[in-house]
Amino acid sequence: MTVAQEWANEIGPLAACEAMGVSRATFYREQKPKGPSAPRPPSKRALSDEERQAVLAVCHTEEFVNRPPATIHATLADRGVYLCSVRTMYRILDAAKEVKERRKQATHPVYVKPELCALAPNQVWSWDITDLKGPVRGSKFKLYVTIDLFSRLVVGWTLQHKEDEHLARDFHRENFSQHGIQPGELTLHSDRGAAMVSNTVHRLLLDLQVARSHGRPHVSDDNPYSESQFKTLKYSPMFPERFGSIEDGRSFCRRYFHWYNHTHRHSGIGMMTPASVHEGRAEAIHEARQAVLDQAFQAHPERFPKGRPKPPALPGPAWINRPGILVNEKSA
Repeated sequence: MTVAQEWANEIGPLAACEAMGVSRATFYREQKPKGPSAPRPPSKRALSDEERQAVLAVCHTEEFVNRPPATIHATLADRGVYLCSVRTMYRILDAAKEVKERRKQATHPVYVKPELCALAPNQVWSWDITDLKGPVRGSKFKLYVTIDLFSRLVVGWTLQHKEDEHLARDFHRENFSQHGIQPGELTLHSDRGAAMVSNTVHRLLLDLQVARSHGRPHVSDDNPYSESQFKTLKYSPMFPERFGSIEDGRSFCRRYFHWYNHTHRHSGIGMMTPASVHEGRAEAIHEARQAVLDQAFQAHPERFPKGRPKPPALPGPAWINRPGILVNEKSA
């Protein structure tokens, strides 16, 4: 507006308003001097100071000191007394800073969004526990599964009768030993189940210098790799509706996870098996696939209208909650 006023002195108000996109009414209204606004007159319906004090005095009595205005208003009306409306009573109490929640309110901690990245095997593991139905209705077994984020390899599993922090501790200790995890090189991610946040598991991770990470409550995207792996398990054609015993369940899991690690072609890692990626054979497999495609292209180039075919890309970084700045850079 200041620029429009300066230009108005040179090219006139109309041209200045059109150039700056300002309406003439706004331009001329801003030229008028602004004096002090007149004080707002009190409403004829407002209570006097004496009446307001009388309302406060009633609210401060032993009978009404812990009662809400609606209850006070109704009780007085039953006695043939009217002091003011419920809303006015609220305003009077609020002006005296006497309106507040007397009950203790539940407070929830602020959970930090986990942001993890795995550039190679054995950098970030994710683990979770799911239910497998037992032989009769209501019975169930607990399946503990840990998966490597980069390779998608199931690095360990166990089927137990219950979810227990001591079982979880022994489960992790065996997995760390089997895969030769060294202090300071691994992050273990999970949700906030009882066993996951237990002191027993936490002390083990501290002793072995394994960093721990937890997802936020009720946010399934904070543990997507374990959730996806469980879905693959339970939607598998070989997955039964129930297991006759825990030995039956363990026998099934033994066959299934061997298939998952060594036969299953995973779309998230370039249609390779988790074991081949975990063992460092991904580049050799990718080169061999490219050689096969090159032979096919040289033999019949007319069958490839888009040019030289390429196999699925090599496995790349695996993220949990990719940072926004990197997402923006990729989209740019």
